[in-house]
Amino acid sequence: MSARDAVLVSAEALRADLAAGARGLVLLDVRWALGVTDGREQHLAGHVPGAVFVDLETELAARPSPARGRHPLPDLADLQAAARRWGVRAGSRVVAYDAVGATSAARAWWLLRWAGVTDVRLLDGGLDAWTAAGFPLESGDVVPEPGDVVLSQGELPTLTPDDAARLASSGGGVLLDARAGERFRGEVEPVDPRAGHVPGAVSAPTTGNLGPDGRFLDEGALRERFAGLGVRGGPDQEVGVYCGSGVTAAHEVAALATLGVDAALYAGSWSQWSNDETRPVATGA
Repeated sequence: MSARDAVLVSAEALRADLAAGARGLVLLDVRWALGVTDGREQHLAGHVPGAVFVDLETELAARPSPARGRHPLPDLADLQAAARRWGVRAGSRVVAYDAVGATSAARAWWLLRWAGVTDVRLLDGGLDAWTAAGFPLESGDVVPEPGDVVLSQGELPTLTPDDAARLASSGGGVLLDARAGERFRGEVEPVDPRAGHVPGAVSAPTTGNLGPDGRFLDEGALRERFAGLGVRGGPDQEVGVYCGSGVTAAHEVAALATLGVDAALYAGSWSQWSNDETRPVATGA
């Protein structure tokens, strides 16, 4: 299996698996966007058949705090309880999707991979790709048989604030900022206390990983994009990613993973960094 196929699944391939009655397949509907709270209502109105709704705010994050950020990593026991509610078992194949190009579903992808679930993929193009292919939706709630998965932690690399500062200032590594360019430059800051970016970080908006149809760019285009951002892709270079609160940065980690690049996530991200007055802030390009 290629690195890309280990991260992404097409709507057509997922439909074929469902039609064949694939065993152990768990579908997660992670519809969420900053400031939007109707994900569950959207799920009830229509979702990929069999998909379970996942609440990003309460199941994929701990309670926010200035010290840890707006979406801190959840306690492992809480994440395990949630994954069992979703029906995840030992050996399950998990597919997560949303309606925003996987930029929120990637949080579920990253957390489950981080917690030791090896077969987790993103529906490339999300719900839009599913409906564009003419595949059906179902409505109502989905309550699966509880799973029995046992989670660990630390299977994917993470960064502390000190790690992020070191990486951004090192000559051999690169720290990517996955937020919109105007937030990186400090022109606007809608949610966090200070505007700007980690000094030395490189602006790499997550939306640049996607084509107009909401699907990930092809391998060649992604390689060209990240090469232009200073990512060489070799084992001698450390790569880290952050965003506003560790959600869309997971999408960038996933994009890099399709190329075989293992990037570390700074989970606290800008919401943690900007709340610490001892941390310097840079603005501009």
